Amino acid sequence: MDKEVALKKLKRDLDALVSPEGYLYAGVPTKFMGLFGRDSLISGWQLLDYDSSFAKQALLSLAEIQGQKIDLKTGEEPGKIPHEFYSKNVPESWFSNEKNGIKWLEKEKPVYFSVDSTPLFLIVAGKYYRRTKDKNLIQQLKPALEGAISWIVSYGIINGFLRYGGTNPEEGLISQSWKDGIGVTLNNQKGPVAIVEVQGYTFQAAEEVKKLAEVLGPSETTDKFVESTQKLKEQFNKKFWMEEQSFYCLGIDGNDNQIKSITSNPGQLLFTDILGKERVSQIVDRIFQKDMWTPYGIRTHSTLEPDFDPLSYQRGSVWPHDNWIIAQGLIKGGYKKEAKKIREALFSAYQKFGFLPEFYGVTLDDQITFDDDNLEDKPVTIQAWSVGAMINFLTRK
Repeated sequence: MDKEVALKKLKRDLDALVSPEGYLYAGVPTKFMGLFGRDSLISGWQLLDYDSSFAKQALLSLAEIQGQKIDLKTGEEPGKIPHEFYSKNVPESWFSNEKNGIKWLEKEKPVYFSVDSTPLFLIVAGKYYRRTKDKNLIQQLKPALEGAISWIVSYGIINGFLRYGGTNPEEGLISQSWKDGIGVTLNNQKGPVAIVEVQGYTFQAAEEVKKLAEVLGPSETTDKFVESTQKLKEQFNKKFWMEEQSFYCLGIDGNDNQIKSITSNPGQLLFTDILGKERVSQIVDRIFQKDMWTPYGIRTHSTLEPDFDPLSYQRGSVWPHDNWIIAQGLIKGGYKKEAKKIREALFSAYQKFGFLPEFYGVTLDDQITFDDDNLEDKPVTIQAWSVGAMINFLTRK
């Protein structure tokens, strides 16, 4: 399949993902047919140069259901951006199927079990504004943006870092970063837990907010936010760095003990400004070593880790959106050759499958495989942030 044919097919897939409100569902059909804070924002970011309306509608729709009160059952807190929300369009049969593991979800009621949706909301708002110069939208979003900043300062930052605490483990998700299915690596940690890439998101959110100041105007809360992230940056490079491995750890627990797994997560720091120059080159060197790199992209988890599994959800599989975010940092840092290597690797996977799954496995002998438990007489799930990654790669000048 050549790139022109692939792009036509990707555009058809994209059309299927557009919600009636104009944001992108996380995926179709059914299982991910909702507004996901993390997924819908990232896919909107991926497609800013292609169609900025997806980011705009994600921002507006998430602002409408932004947290207003404290609710342990749903994870809601004032100013927090939701993790997921399912509208009346989702079939009732899906909610009654215990196999999906979503007893804590209700139709048309958002849940907030995500530590990174709120800083991503600020990041994408900033990127959208720089791309479009749409002051009207930023002014319209001002209460939501200020609320998001306030949540980070008042609720999110605990002991210097943006953390999730697992305040109600009987409900929702225990792990609340994008690797929410990584299992015992994170689920057994003493909270509140700080994940490595989330600290980069938080610092970058403050950088974007500073650029939005011309529209938002002065604010004591914003000043406090920027000040707190400067301190976060200083402490981050001390507490997350593993000197022996010359790499960042996956996270730190509630006692600031390092969670030492070698993962792809630090690669996402490259698009942020939280790193010193010497650390950038060390991250780039590490993620392209043979225990992380495959001909089809960067693994989520090193082959050297004891719980590595190439076919697992997030302990060794390859995620296109993860690779895309890493590539944005590589481009920003001038590592164009490495970014192109990721682009071509993901396109190779696309050619193998005829589409790009949310994640796929690459065995130790470089065989690529995909297993979707929803394929029993059902169409393949189309994921927005995989489609967005590939469209961005194929249309980028």
